[in-house]
Amino acid sequence: MLKRKIDAELKKWYKSPIRRPLLVRGARQVGKSFSIQQFGKTSFDNCVTVNFEERPEFAECFSTFDITEILEKISILDSRTIIPGKTLLFLDEIQECPRAITALRYFFEKRPLLHVIAAGSLLEFVFNSSEFRMPVGRVSSLFMYPLSFGEFLEGTGQSKLNRYLSEVDLNSPPDTLFQGELDKHIRKYMVVGGMPEIVSCYAAGISTEEMKSLQASILQTYQVDFAKYASTAQHKYLKDVFAAVPRLVGDRCKYSNINPDVQSRDLKNAISLLSDAKCVHTIPHTSAQGLPLATQMNKKKFKLLFMDLGLMQKSLGIDSQLMFEKDILSIHRGAMAEQYIGQQLIGSAKPYEEGQLFFWARDSRNSHAEIDYLLTQGADIIPVEVKAGKTGRLKSMRLFLDEHTNSPFGIRFSQHELSWNNRILSIPLYLAEHWERLAKSG
Repeated sequence: MLKRKIDAELKKWYKSPIRRPLLVRGARQVGKSFSIQQFGKTSFDNCVTVNFEERPEFAECFSTFDITEILEKISILDSRTIIPGKTLLFLDEIQECPRAITALRYFFEKRPLLHVIAAGSLLEFVFNSSEFRMPVGRVSSLFMYPLSFGEFLEGTGQSKLNRYLSEVDLNSPPDTLFQGELDKHIRKYMVVGGMPEIVSCYAAGISTEEMKSLQASILQTYQVDFAKYASTAQHKYLKDVFAAVPRLVGDRCKYSNINPDVQSRDLKNAISLLSDAKCVHTIPHTSAQGLPLATQMNKKKFKLLFMDLGLMQKSLGIDSQLMFEKDILSIHRGAMAEQYIGQQLIGSAKPYEEGQLFFWARDSRNSHAEIDYLLTQGADIIPVEVKAGKTGRLKSMRLFLDEHTNSPFGIRFSQHELSWNNRILSIPLYLAEHWERLAKSG
């Protein structure tokens, strides 16, 4: 059984005295339903799952917002009694029944002791409908992403190694004895990715060809979903963007590089929708003159990340064997490493907040500089660069640190050992998701 970071958050929610109905948000097949159902089995006497996709008749239960009537109808259809404090009510694939999303506020107001969790795919397609009204202030959101590298280690039988990584710091750096093993697992992760079904099947010993087939199937599932929840016109633009992003990672996005025959307005809307739905991630430019970074955001300048590096590798058609032979930071012009780091940073954000990254650049004729990502820690802005080799130059990083007094240090992710030198914290790739803890230890 895959251990996920969300497991601990669900337990906190269960015990919280200010608990609201919980909406678990994330892209399709990142493991939302599995984790919630496992939580229901281990923490409650029973878990009543209402899957609106498998059983559309459940939608009729929400023809009213009378909670007593809703629960009675669900109990009859499911043949089980719903008892506050003892039952988890799980509303799955809730995008199929927008009225059920609206009803979450009434569960909060009328049945505060009942534990209610909802989840679905492409929820933002519903949220963006002019007819939908989100029950603001009555529902908590929890964001879920593909498996991090640490979760991948747990899921592939490397729990001791993962536990070891969670304990190292600058005072007790990783033993060089494990370097080769960690490098091997990083490369495996880049091929397999973080989609739970694929990780589980990989751990069970499926062949590379079978794994590639599963990855292709997931990519096709997304295309089907776009057709289901978007208009015919939207569908085309969503497909264009989704197919283009894997080859655009690491570069500033130009609409002409997605489809030169489509108006930028249409592609912009598609990118926004896919970003909201966590199928891609938008990395906007910011001048980084203060916090919050979003207040100095330039929406016309942005980069893109794909949802998962394993799916990205499949989409690009990169030979899996190359992932084990080439320098990790040079594969696909370094874009695979940038995707990897971005994915780890987004996934390590606070679970009740959407993971958001920014980048910084100076484009003057005599002084070009660019920082891959910007993070925040308290009142500090932390520049991040993903560098090839052990001696990657840090000219842009030095320039940024000299000009931004609210940036006390920078982070370099590379194959360099964990170290601190001249305001630069060097973190090896396999410790990326631990960056905040390591920064505090320095």
